[in-house]
Amino acid sequence: MFSNLWNLLVIALAGWINPEQAAVVDYLREENRVLRELVPDKRIRLNDDQRRRLAVKGKALGRWLLDTCCGIVTPDTVLPWHRKLVAAKYDGTANRGPGRPRVDSEICNLVVRMATENRSWGYRRIQGALSNLGLEVSESTVRRILKDHGIEPAPDRSRKMSWAEFLRSHWDSLAAADFFTVEVWSRSRLVRYAVFFVIELSSRRVEIAGIAPNPNGLWMVQLARNLTDGIDGFLRDKRYLIHDRDPLYTTAFRSTLKSADVRSLKLPAKSPNLNANAARFVRSIKSECLDRMIFFGEKHLRVAIAQFIEHYHRERNHQGIGNALIERPNEQAGDRVTPIACRSRLGGLFKFYHRAAA
Repeated sequence: MFSNLWNLLVIALAGWINPEQAAVVDYLREENRVLRELVPDKRIRLNDDQRRRLAVKGKALGRWLLDTCCGIVTPDTVLPWHRKLVAAKYDGTANRGPGRPRVDSEICNLVVRMATENRSWGYRRIQGALSNLGLEVSESTVRRILKDHGIEPAPDRSRKMSWAEFLRSHWDSLAAADFFTVEVWSRSRLVRYAVFFVIELSSRRVEIAGIAPNPNGLWMVQLARNLTDGIDGFLRDKRYLIHDRDPLYTTAFRSTLKSADVRSLKLPAKSPNLNANAARFVRSIKSECLDRMIFFGEKHLRVAIAQFIEHYHRERNHQGIGNALIERPNEQAGDRVTPIACRSRLGGLFKFYHRAAA
């Protein structure tokens, strides 16, 4: 009996309050419409506290009721604000520690250096080498460092060898060959002479193997015999000869080299950089000597080239070997008291300053 009376009282009270609330809501909606009409194109900027208050109230209404309201923000704006509030409640960033420290740059550089200088070294081999230096690094760290630097694992690295690595590993047993041409005046016309030379890569020593106006295969075979002579041949202690794809490097020429245990290495087509030392010598002899002279006869050409080769070996500094001389003369050892003298060749085209022997 009592409960029924209470329910009737609640229903009556709700019927009296709801019209009041409905009127308030209608008024607030209309007020919002008026405000939107006053600022139709201007974005209303709210601070964080205002966003928080709207997000709390909007979440309680839900998306359907929010769609029926004419608020200053849309439901798609209010609900993400609420999600951000929830995420901020459980954000533990402030309580996190510094995490795992980064690997020292010195260790990274050492790992990369060991991997590039030793193509067959795997992760554990590099880890052991670092341990020998007192640096404790895990295998996974070595793997990650190499991956970050784009370096392949040891099996893939060991199957690939660059041309530069091949040259370094065979440096003392390597020589390179090439030609250059010179125009020489004869009695009636210009004659093109071919000059064939060989250069020792480790020391930069050069041997002018032959000079001829009409080089051919037989001439090249004879030069190969001279170069591989067991007593004074320029290639007697060499194992590889690098050269381009000129037709003058015939099968007979390569066979003659092979019989003296010198392997012929034919370069790919259009790859002058792979024979850079020979190309640099051609540039030097042409810019410093041949382009500055006019030659009358083969003898004149041979004398000029011979004088340049003497200058090249004993009087010209070379940046490729530490800016030093290939062959240091004995009189170079004089003290500072000894007067300085100048030696010239080809009428002063080449000059060399030295201390005269006592």
